Amino acid sequence: MAFDPIYIHDINCVSPLGLDLASNWTQSLAGNCAIVQHDVGRLQNVYTAKITKQVADNLRTPLKDSALLERMLFTAAKPIVERHVPTSRTALILSTTKGNIALLEGGRTADAQLPVLAKKMAEVLGFQTQPIVVSQACVSGLLALSVAKRLIQIGQYDDAVVLAGDVVSEFVLSGFQAFQAMSPFPCKPFDKDRAGVSLGEAAACIYVSKEKGEFKILGEASINDANHISGPSRTGEGLVQSVLCAEQEANIDIKDIDFISAHGTATLYNDEMEAIAFHRLGLQDVPIHSLKGYYGHTLGASGLLETVIALQCMRAGVFIRTKGFETLGVSQPLNIIQRISCGKINRLLKTASGFGGSNAAMIIEKT
Repeated sequence: MAFDPIYIHDINCVSPLGLDLASNWTQSLAGNCAIVQHDVGRLQNVYTAKITKQVADNLRTPLKDSALLERMLFTAAKPIVERHVPTSRTALILSTTKGNIALLEGGRTADAQLPVLAKKMAEVLGFQTQPIVVSQACVSGLLALSVAKRLIQIGQYDDAVVLAGDVVSEFVLSGFQAFQAMSPFPCKPFDKDRAGVSLGEAAACIYVSKEKGEFKILGEASINDANHISGPSRTGEGLVQSVLCAEQEANIDIKDIDFISAHGTATLYNDEMEAIAFHRLGLQDVPIHSLKGYYGHTLGASGLLETVIALQCMRAGVFIRTKGFETLGVSQPLNIIQRISCGKINRLLKTASGFGGSNAAMIIEKT
């Protein structure tokens, strides 16, 4: 059964590099990095991309007692819902891995639950429908966009606002440190000297509908290879199958992809897995970048944030380089973007991978 296509109309993001898309784009073009040393709880001098107090003071505040994440989400979403006012047929889909988990430290157990955060954001943004939460490790942001597409295609909604966000916390940092996955310097995706991930915090927002718009979602898929609770498949099988399924729905030749926005966390195993997967797919010559060197790994926000920046790349016809990359450090050849260049980008492949063997892929075309 063929479904009507779904289009992307509006995008925005909030990060330590800026409080809207324009400022984030300017900072990315300039090659600026948000990853610096911070003290997070009892953890000192950890390389993370955190929003400073100076930047936080300029975030929009929906309610008096709003937590940082709520202010970030509200700042990312408010301009979009002002331009596309939610109706009784508009979905709100929230992507986050940990939400307001820091509230647990103060004993606010109920307030830390993800549905509570989703309902609060729905109320302050004026949604009439019950919000939907997508929390599937680090594929959450991209998967939430896929969920929005599918719900509109089956007629459950006419349009949707996809909102994603996560913040850096002592709890999350401690977990990654326990895996020995944290880099002792700003992360270096796909580089031979990469030593792990740098975490970051951000929020991103995308508005989609069945009305024709600037970008068309050609195909998407999410395949779980169930390889390991935290480690990716050594063969890239789940990612390969995700891309192939997205290609099948898109009904294009995979060689017609112009640009890949990869997950690229800078861990030894993730980057190697992606390189193997892209080589198996015959995509090793396609220009590819990772944005983790600018923003860090923003967990549940990463897939959506990186899609937003990649869509802006398509708009401007600009390939943004992979910050931190110098020398290829994976077993298979990849065309890593090393300097800013200009060129026409008609079709984008965005990928994401995460704990539990989760993978996601989406192919987007500029109309």
